[in-house]
Amino acid sequence: MKTLFTHIKGLVQVREETSTWLAGEAMSQLPVLENAWLLIENDKILDYGSMPNLPDKTWDEQINLSGQFVLPAWVDSHTHLVYAGNREQEFIDRIKGLTYEEIAAKGGGIVNSAKNLQTTPEDELYIQAANRLEQVMQMGTGAIEIKSGYGLTLEAELKMLSVIKKLRQQYDLPIKATFLGAHAVPPEYKNNQKAYVDHLINEMLPAVAEQGIADYVDVFCEKNYFSVAETERIIEAAQQYGLPAKIHVNQFYAIGGIAASVKHNARSVDHLEVLTDTDLKALQHTQTMPVALPSCSFFIDIPYTPARKIIDAGLPLAIATDYNPGTTPNGNMNFCLSLACIKMKMTPEEAINAATLNAAYALDLLDTHGSITPGKQANLLITEKIPSYGFLPYSFGQNHIEQVYINGKRL
Repeated sequence: MKTLFTHIKGLVQVREETSTWLAGEAMSQLPVLENAWLLIENDKILDYGSMPNLPDKTWDEQINLSGQFVLPAWVDSHTHLVYAGNREQEFIDRIKGLTYEEIAAKGGGIVNSAKNLQTTPEDELYIQAANRLEQVMQMGTGAIEIKSGYGLTLEAELKMLSVIKKLRQQYDLPIKATFLGAHAVPPEYKNNQKAYVDHLINEMLPAVAEQGIADYVDVFCEKNYFSVAETERIIEAAQQYGLPAKIHVNQFYAIGGIAASVKHNARSVDHLEVLTDTDLKALQHTQTMPVALPSCSFFIDIPYTPARKIIDAGLPLAIATDYNPGTTPNGNMNFCLSLACIKMKMTPEEAINAATLNAAYALDLLDTHGSITPGKQANLLITEKIPSYGFLPYSFGQNHIEQVYINGKRL
């Protein structure tokens, strides 16, 4: 099945090859082909070019996209999309002045989500997660990472990862699974955190690895959660099972977690709302992708990741939603694009690169996703008739995506 899209106002992120991420000044370079055509065959991008040079080829379907833009679908490299219920009451508590740490101290936060998840049947958990996944796909997400971490027991963590596995089997987009048993310390281990870390390393991690249901390991490396030393122990244990790290770090405090993560070749370090010059130096000349989560900063009113500082230091940057019930109950990558431009002072070009090419790198999907490149998967988003691609982050709060294609099939 060959489908030809013609008269595209702008074919965005066209690259003949994508061998690595974009960093520093290169993040401002976004190749766009105006008045373009795009040919896909089955689930792959076959070819593209300008309308005056449309070759004499055959196809099964032709679609006129006059006035519309085509982009690679968003890649969301950090989510907690599998969870039970919501944490609406904590939203009210924050309005009344409680901080994230104060809510957690009184039994809210991650531990609250874990309590709900442990008592929710797997079938119901799957239904809730599938509904959320379908919503974010309609908003343009064409590849996604989903973490466990709201189980905090072996049984509940495996239940979460089992739900992610079922989502992978049911939906065509790439779904990467991350084991985040070190999201918080369960109440029963409150006075013996070392015992929980030992349990995670000696029992939980081997069970996850044996079932082959995780691609990465994650740790909430943060003051009052898991120390740098504990984070390194978990990363090293996971490496024995071939699980690279994607680490929550520097959300509230800079405690040395970035240097520890890059020392162990973490695929990404995520959050980075608090960033020191020492952290920036640690990221230089590494293979670790910094990932910003702007809608988390928006929702719980904390500082935004200093994108300009990162990019101006010659580093790469990706953006993701952090979709979760407590600090970001929204998986809209388009809103994250707007926040990246409005609050983090990224240009539209930088933000689009961060949400596509660099985000694909953060999920080891650079060979197949993140750009309009022959041979890559035909995961595409097609806008309404808009004046420019910059209109997407400019016109925040409105959905300007008219169509989404996953593996060459329209949703």
